[in-house]
Amino acid sequence: MARKKFTLEYIIRSSPSILFEFVTQPSNMAQWFSDYCDSQGDIYIFGWNGSYQRARQAEWTEDEFVQYHWEDSPKDEFFSFKVYKSEISNETILEVTDFAEQKEIKEQSFLWDKQVEDLKHAIGA
Repeated sequence: MARKKFTLEYIIRSSPSILFEFVTQPSNMAQWFSDYCDSQGDIYIFGWNGSYQRARQAEWTEDEFVQYHWEDSPKDEFFSFKVYKSEISNETILEVTDFAEQKEIKEQSFLWDKQVEDLKHAIGA
């Protein structure tokens, strides 16, 4: 069954450049996204509870956008972070895009909600 792309948006009290460091720098990602994170070039190794997954940083636009592709995922699936300022409210927005099976999107969204709460705490937002 094909997995569906879904997008979530969060307001983060942070400058876009600081927020972008938290979605691209391994030492920062280990504070909220995973228990462990290291990178070798464009390959990132993420660890949770002693198990590890590798992802390739597929796209990158400084202070704006980063896309990661899990090594064991279909070629057209990824997870990404887009950072921008809302033109209306001038707040910093983090847009998360991910893939999940239709019946798992709600559960996956709750997981992202929790991770973004951890991100806000790590940033001090």
